[in-house]
Amino acid sequence: MKKADVVDFYARLAADNPHPETELAYGNAYQLVVAVALSAQSTDIGVNKATRLLFETVKTPAQMVALGEDGLKQHIKTIGLFNTKAKNVIALSERLIAQYGGEVPADRAALETLPGVGRKTANVVMNVAFGAETFAVDTHIFRVGNRTGLARGKTPLAVELKLDKATPQPFRLHAHHWLILHGRYVCKARTPECWRCNVADLCAFKPKTPAPKLRAKQET
Repeated sequence: MKKADVVDFYARLAADNPHPETELAYGNAYQLVVAVALSAQSTDIGVNKATRLLFETVKTPAQMVALGEDGLKQHIKTIGLFNTKAKNVIALSERLIAQYGGEVPADRAALETLPGVGRKTANVVMNVAFGAETFAVDTHIFRVGNRTGLARGKTPLAVELKLDKATPQPFRLHAHHWLILHGRYVCKARTPECWRCNVADLCAFKPKTPAPKLRAKQET
């Protein structure tokens, strides 16, 4: 995608949603770390349902450790891989207490040392909690980056690095939210809804998906 088109691409997404936010519910940086860690291979809606009651009483690593792994499982058992995730959340909480005084470090490398926290999770926390210009590449951003031609790469890291290089100001802070939401609701995995996409003319994906009624006529 040409530089001028990249600016236009982001400008249109920004015009539709000037202040995008994560769809995960959280009250502080610690709860955000937990929510993002739980969201792996799960939907934000599912995580929010599981953490609604949990986050009413558990707001710090110490409170999570006091709840314990079995207690946590009772809250998150509707989420995929909940056994492993519960173990990781307790472990990362213990490490935050032991190494960081119970505070979430504003450092990506430090975040990545926490159990269950990979680069994507660390990037989300750095961006949402601390305002860093990071690009958290999940399946949606990986798809949108490759499909549109905005940032093509064979791995999430390759796409992240290309996004970092290609994305100009003033779009860097909110870029990953715009791309996630676009992939989640418009540029969907199975059938991208090109007929209602406001950046379709800038996108490299072909052939464009027609509107449902027109597609039905074409198939008859």
